[in-house]
Amino acid sequence: MLEASLNQLESLVNDLVKHNRELAERNAQLAGELAQAKDDNDTLQLSLLEQEEQQGATTARIQALVERATAAAV
Repeated sequence: MLEASLNQLESLVNDLVKHNRELAERNAQLAGELAQAKDDNDTLQLSLLEQEEQQGATTARIQALVERATAAAV
């Protein structure tokens, strides 16, 4: 009886160790994916800022042209 219990306990411990190893590997994989997602997010935010700056500059140029055209028409 004791031998069977020990064998069963050993099997359960082995299963837990294996499962823990698998979870640790998955956790490392997810950490890598999270780091990549953060890098992608940073890149997208920088791109958005650049586009906003370009849009602001374009808007200012258009406004200056409109003002110039309005002043010339008067």
